[in-house]
Amino acid sequence: MNILVNLPDGFFQHPDLVPQFDRLRKLGNLTCTSHDTDDQIRGDLAAAEAVIMWSWPPLTDELLDQAPNLKYRGQLDITQDAAATGLKRDVPISLSRSGWSPAVSEMALTLMLACLRRTSDYHAAMRAGTESWVEAFPTDIDVRERQLTGRRVGIVGLGRIGKRLAELLMPFNIELLVADPYIPEEALKPFNAKRVDIDTLCKESEIVVLCAAANDGTKHLIGQSQIDSMAPNAILLNVARAALVDMDALTNRLKKGDLIAAVDVFETEPLPTDSPLRQLPNLYLTPHRSGGVMESVQRCIGWLIDDLEAVLAGKPQKYPVVEAMLPSLDK
Repeated sequence: MNILVNLPDGFFQHPDLVPQFDRLRKLGNLTCTSHDTDDQIRGDLAAAEAVIMWSWPPLTDELLDQAPNLKYRGQLDITQDAAATGLKRDVPISLSRSGWSPAVSEMALTLMLACLRRTSDYHAAMRAGTESWVEAFPTDIDVRERQLTGRRVGIVGLGRIGKRLAELLMPFNIELLVADPYIPEEALKPFNAKRVDIDTLCKESEIVVLCAAANDGTKHLIGQSQIDSMAPNAILLNVARAALVDMDALTNRLKKGDLIAAVDVFETEPLPTDSPLRQLPNLYLTPHRSGGVMESVQRCIGWLIDDLEAVLAGKPQKYPVVEAMLPSLDK
């Protein structure tokens, strides 16, 4: 079998991924590329019987026509359009994007606790020697600093990330609100969660966590009215997609000083060094690192290889792309 692996060059250099590529070599002839454009990948598709890749370049009808021998597609991520195009053809597609979910949900919990307990502020002050010690306890307790236990948390999107986050939050005895029109009622029961619309969730939650995909239905899902409705000292966390939030509206609210936010994803990445977001003391910034641990990478690649082995053995895939998941994918 001719296997084309099209991934950023770092995947082929990292020693922790050597076992994964050794697995692939046992299955066939391996071609490793880092193509970004249609023109670059087109020639290598002609001989490919299996492809493992991220989401770019998207495999359009025109490109798939160049791959007459294709028997399997494994993708770390895929857009709605690319998935819909692929499903029209009799070639199994596997998707391992949920392999990032455990790390993303842990990062969401980390940021939640950091915002509540102001650990980054304390760390920076201690490094600079500008920290304040207890002088008039308890009257000098900052009202922004709170415990997580017993708070009302709103999760937007109860997919793999949202569900795992809900599981992590259970020991904190939170009250959970969920905004997600696609999940069945049964999915809420394990968390004793209440389904609400997005406006209610933003207005009533002390902490709002965004875990939804970015598509036509979710662009600026958190807009001016939702941001304005959030309670004083509420917390907004975005570990999903930048397009979910009207950043101008969020910036204006943050400038008032009565809201806290943590953002891991941005409309322009890397974030420009002169971005005004860097100057907001109540905005915690991380450079798109929520899922970025080696366990995530190993899991995502490993699942695609598992499914390739299953297809070759005539067994069902564990991680197939199916029609029902299209609304949960990014546009």
